[in-house]
Amino acid sequence: MDGAHDGEWQPADFYRPVEGGGLQCTLCPFRCRLRDGDTGACKVRRRQGDRVLTVTRATTVEHLAPVERKPLYHFRPGLQLLTLAPPGCSFRCDYCVNFRLSQYGRDPGAPAAPARETDPALLARTAAERGAGLALSYSEPSLAAELTLELAAQAKPLGVPVVWKSNGFLTPEAVDRLAPALAAVNVDVKAADEHEHRALTGAPLAPVLDTLRLLKDRGVWVEVSTPLVPGTSDTDEQLARIAEFVAGLGRDTPWHLLRFTPTYRMDRHRPTPPERLRRAVALGRTAGLRYVYVERALGAEGRTTHCPGCGAEAVTRELWGRVDNRLRDGACPRCGERLAGAWGARIVEPPAAQRT
Repeated sequence: MDGAHDGEWQPADFYRPVEGGGLQCTLCPFRCRLRDGDTGACKVRRRQGDRVLTVTRATTVEHLAPVERKPLYHFRPGLQLLTLAPPGCSFRCDYCVNFRLSQYGRDPGAPAAPARETDPALLARTAAERGAGLALSYSEPSLAAELTLELAAQAKPLGVPVVWKSNGFLTPEAVDRLAPALAAVNVDVKAADEHEHRALTGAPLAPVLDTLRLLKDRGVWVEVSTPLVPGTSDTDEQLARIAEFVAGLGRDTPWHLLRFTPTYRMDRHRPTPPERLRRAVALGRTAGLRYVYVERALGAEGRTTHCPGCGAEAVTRELWGRVDNRLRDGACPRCGERLAGAWGARIVEPPAAQRT
């Protein structure tokens, strides 16, 4: 992939020497062993001499977007995020709506916008001045682990949160290092079993599920998304099993059901019908999930947070627009029940009696 990115190759972290003179990347579960000149499976990390380089200290995007776009519904409603998109992805999903960013370096037919270098200190100050957070999204943020750590080091003293929209494909040791830098993460669970997940993404499922458990254990606010991909995750059996896993993380974990949009190599498939999305919501409720969302296709009700105690509307959301947060310090304005989330500067967890 040499020369494929316009961004500059810069020193990376997350690798170790192995027998035979190789260097092994420890960032994602592929754990690529790199000889001099080799590029990893992600196509954005490569070996040069006795070090590993990355192009993910650059971004192809820099703009403000609401936190609800990630989607994160229980983290600082209405917060604007200064969003970056370093190039590359560890997956090769045929339905990717952002394939021009994620597949650059892997697919010659997917040219991306030129990547430009970042200034973490300037980005953190800009976000703070705008009362915003920082986000890595659209491509795979975990491949920009070094940039994430640099952003967090600059942003935390200013009270600026750093969030990800991620595929969750990380090694446990990478999660350990990165979790303290992250305020919230939305992770895609794209299938319920290994065969379907590998067919769709080219990668195993188990590390994604492990990452979600580890992030949760380390105090990162976690939400889960599932795209209803035809032939993979749109069946009752797959959705029910995914919902059961999400409920295992905690019944208060928000689950976002994403409508499939025909694009990339799956442009001849139909969009997800609204009735299929309604059925998926019902399966989530049956699994015991308190918060199941559909951003589009089911109207405002699909985006509304209801109090699990009395059913009152707690947070309403227009499509990528106005957010009305009626909670009072994380509690329902009608009955006083506490709703799980990071509604302000801290995470609210309901008492144990409410979580069962």
